[in-house]
Amino acid sequence: MPDIFDEVEEDLRAERARQIWLRYGGILVALLAVALLALAGWQAWRWQQNRLAMRAAEAYLAVHNATEAEGADLKAMADRFVQIGNDSPAGYRTLARLRAAALKAEVGEREAALALYDQVAHDSAADPLYRELATLMWVLRSLDTGDPAQLALRLAPLARPDGPWRYSAQELAGLLALRRGDKDAARRSFQALAQDVTAPQGIRSRAQRLAAEIEG
Repeated sequence: MPDIFDEVEEDLRAERARQIWLRYGGILVALLAVALLALAGWQAWRWQQNRLAMRAAEAYLAVHNATEAEGADLKAMADRFVQIGNDSPAGYRTLARLRAAALKAEVGEREAALALYDQVAHDSAADPLYRELATLMWVLRSLDTGDPAQLALRLAPLARPDGPWRYSAQELAGLLALRRGDKDAARRSFQALAQDVTAPQGIRSRAQRLAAEIEG
């Protein structure tokens, strides 16, 4: 008798499984197909991103080497970096725009350089380190002609105690104070930098020299 009960129970399980499959099998197959398509799409996207990154790296290196060559046309090289920045994924887009901005500034195209720095500074896909560097360079290139209040506003967040560019930001804050004619604020800024043993030596030396010049 136990064997008969076991056989009946096994048949019931089989019948129950068959009924479940008949009822839900189509849904399960559809869900599996969707999952496989999503996985295939993700892998295709990763492959495409890797391919774009490789192409961007090759293009960036080629223009970099051409820029370093003797007699290079820096204006043309800057335009090529701009093009790389327009066509590349986030990482190389940022690097190319920073390089283009530096070259634009070097050949006297200040407004174009400022626009590129601003693009990086406001690019949410860029690494915060480079976004803050772009802001710092924007302030530096605007120091002589920019609105002092706007420059101070953009510079202030960079001078926070844990900021990666805080020493350069403090140095620019001192220069900005000089431009406003506030020698006392400039002197305090430079003296604080000169006495800060954690600041880079080059910045400390410049700060000490500038503080001494203000003292007369």
